[in-house]
Amino acid sequence: MPRAHATGHGWRRSACSTMADGIAVRPLHVFAPGFPQDPQIRRILRLAGWRITLGLPGRRGAIGVWGRKPMSAPGRRMAGLTDAGLLTIEDGFLRSVHPGVTGEAPLSLILDAEGIYYDASRRSRLERLIQTGEGLDDTVLARARAGIARLREAGLSKYTPVARGTGWVPEAGYVLVIDQTAGDASIGYGAASGETFRDMLASARAENPSSRIVIRTHPDVLAGKKTGHFSPADLRPGDLLHTEASNPWELLEGASAVYTVTSQLGFEGLIAGKRVRVFGLPFYAGWGLTEDAQPIPRRVARPSLEAVFAAAYLLYPVYADPWRDRLASFEETVEALTFLSARRGTDPAHRGEVYVGFHPWKRVNTLRYGRRYPLPAAFESDPGDAIARGRAEGRRVWFWASKVAPAVLDRAKAEGVTAGSVEDGFLRSVGLGANLIDAGSLVFDDLGIYYDPSRPSRLETLIAEAALLDPAGPECARAAALRGQIVAARVTKYNVGRTETLPAAGGRPVVLVPGQVEDDASIERGAAGTVCTNLALLQAARAGNPHAFLIYKPHPDVEAGLRKGKVPDAEAARLADHIARDASAVDLLDRTDRLWTMTSLMGFEALLRGIPVTCLGQPFYAGWGLTDDHGPACPRRTSRPKLDHLVHAVLIAYPSYVDPVSGLPCPPELAVERLAAGHVRKGGPGQRLVSKAQGMMAALGLVWWR
Repeated sequence: MPRAHATGHGWRRSACSTMADGIAVRPLHVFAPGFPQDPQIRRILRLAGWRITLGLPGRRGAIGVWGRKPMSAPGRRMAGLTDAGLLTIEDGFLRSVHPGVTGEAPLSLILDAEGIYYDASRRSRLERLIQTGEGLDDTVLARARAGIARLREAGLSKYTPVARGTGWVPEAGYVLVIDQTAGDASIGYGAASGETFRDMLASARAENPSSRIVIRTHPDVLAGKKTGHFSPADLRPGDLLHTEASNPWELLEGASAVYTVTSQLGFEGLIAGKRVRVFGLPFYAGWGLTEDAQPIPRRVARPSLEAVFAAAYLLYPVYADPWRDRLASFEETVEALTFLSARRGTDPAHRGEVYVGFHPWKRVNTLRYGRRYPLPAAFESDPGDAIARGRAEGRRVWFWASKVAPAVLDRAKAEGVTAGSVEDGFLRSVGLGANLIDAGSLVFDDLGIYYDPSRPSRLETLIAEAALLDPAGPECARAAALRGQIVAARVTKYNVGRTETLPAAGGRPVVLVPGQVEDDASIERGAAGTVCTNLALLQAARAGNPHAFLIYKPHPDVEAGLRKGKVPDAEAARLADHIARDASAVDLLDRTDRLWTMTSLMGFEALLRGIPVTCLGQPFYAGWGLTDDHGPACPRRTSRPKLDHLVHAVLIAYPSYVDPVSGLPCPPELAVERLAAGHVRKGGPGQRLVSKAQGMMAALGLVWWR
């Protein structure tokens, strides 16, 4: 991220600047008790070179105010009485997935030392950039053209709670009239009023007598947080007040013309190639790009659409990385919002979610994976109650897969409820779930669950689809890079164990046999045969490799006394050359020439490292031609993916990840970074106390609590 963004708001570094976190900062004095307290806003300001402080500013100090709201008046008055400059702060044009009224932190801010973009009574820094063309060289304009295309493709606006293709828009050909929230500062400072909206609607009807009028309601009004200017009483026969959740770009693209007062959607209408009639004085009016009801004589330049976009989106705001403590570029923010919108946006098909079979200690963390819905998430212990609630309230129901029988999922779907299964992901945590360590990844499967080969799962579908990807394409390149990152970072599912000096194999091939929890659902559903215990696995591995140096690694939960599956010490010592009780999985994989397993995830982790794998059961990675399969065949698994096809489906497309630092959904690459750094999200004191109590009971053989 070029540091030019840190000083792009117009202030030069001064002699009185200080250093904090390696960033030169100036004091920013605020005089309004209502100045936002959001730590994200304050951190962006710090990263951009400003430190919020109290007291009277010195000669080189600056006063910060939030927009043109009434609470900014004391700060503006103080700036007029002193030599201090005035820095006006506002949300950027790419803010967040959901509106700020829901409490979501912004990913961009406007820092303007000359005015503010929506106040047409005076020049703002944005207006100056557009008027003079400052900084708008060929490189920046090329970025603008690419940025316009990417915004349209991703369907991003200031807020994007609804992804493309998931909402409802009317049949194309309508005239779109854009409502705004009553009292919004951009209306009054944009030379408009409530009456202007009446004039706009009248003009839209008069100028388009044969067209249907569609009035778009503002998202804050839909959320019940604010009021707008139009209601059903303003409609005529054939008109529509569009209150359905939809992606704004799809609504714009279906319009024949766009009518607005000062809304940012008017500018996006220009980007969408629409005729835009403007009745106030927003930042994009007066440049010859719009049909303006009011003149603004000082705007004499005639810039291209790309130039206005570059000034407004590339040069004017500062952007912040949502996961890492740093500023970001416009392009990075677009990709971050595209990702977050897919993970945190609203699904208009449902009003909420119900979770069933989730231990109480898992619930807070589970909500970090959920979408935003009108109804808050609910947890139920009884599957029947959850199904009834899902049907009555229009909720999606998620079952913790190992706690609820597959027949219950079938019942929910038979009753018309959208339902699916949840389990821990394949890159989970630094520490065991049995020790109440929150999961850094979960899988949400709307068909079945990955470890149950008796029925289709979403993962099977994704693997079959991935097999069709171009091996030289970007998806496989990303999968190969992720695989390399995991191997280099020495990351596994749990990342437990210690470095252990292993005995020499004496030149014999090393075969690793990972033990499993014998009453685990992956064994019960994926190892239906004679080999479904750790003892039988060891016996089969020794029979198949009579001259190998065989290493047996008991499962950590079994070793901790938390789960079933212990092999008697004498039997283990007779069959294995070495028992690696506490060794880390990645150290063992470093020494391994082949791995034998029933259904263990270590088989997949071995494949990531190029180690041959023999499967005696039917894990999700078996049956695709990548493993030596001794278990029963799965007739659905007919595709023949390459390793990176499998990696793309298993680690990129299928799971959801949450960053243990920010608490936000994140991509798998960041999840690997966090695991490699040892980051872990732990519960509160009560949760840790329960974990210790469970360990003490397990040591006494008391496992009824499971």
